[in-house]
Amino acid sequence: MYDYRCMTTPERQAVVTERQSRGFPLHKPPHLKQGEGWYLVSAATFEHRPHFAAPRELSALEIRLREALASIDVPCAAWVVLPNHYHLLLQLDDLSMVGQALGRVHGRSSHYANQRDQTPGRQVWFKYTDRKVRSERHFQACLHYVIWNPVKHGYVSDATEWPWSCVHEWMASNEENWLHDLIQAYPINGMGDGWDD
Repeated sequence: MYDYRCMTTPERQAVVTERQSRGFPLHKPPHLKQGEGWYLVSAATFEHRPHFAAPRELSALEIRLREALASIDVPCAAWVVLPNHYHLLLQLDDLSMVGQALGRVHGRSSHYANQRDQTPGRQVWFKYTDRKVRSERHFQACLHYVIWNPVKHGYVSDATEWPWSCVHEWMASNEENWLHDLIQAYPINGMGDGWDD
């Protein structure tokens, strides 16, 4: 993460030139128009700082995210909130709608964190990224990834121990071995390496 800071000047120029040639924004992830479907949407705090580590802060962020998605009537199959990032598995027609809704959540939570830390104007969030789900198998792997994320980052040893996740909803509406079966049938095989570290 943040490889740009470690690059030489020629390497940086090459990256900028490549982004410009593809029509991508220079300082944020591109959001390509890929049509309606399921998307894995992720957002991280700037430099992955754990601005929302307290349980009440995680709960507040979860509530704000769920309210934002409900306000634009976007189906959410999976979600997880962590101290420095979150993941959502959303069914979308138009990415700009979700961008505006998440922007409001980021603005409100940034205001809270900066007021708490007495750091007005500090950048709290980076931008969000999205990846369109390509198949049913990819959807199930994304579901596994979202649910397993607190374990991946070392917050808990069992995904069901993390309160700020959809895992409890899925467990309540499926058979007892559902999570075990999901993990076995849809391995994540390094998913997130390099961008969710």
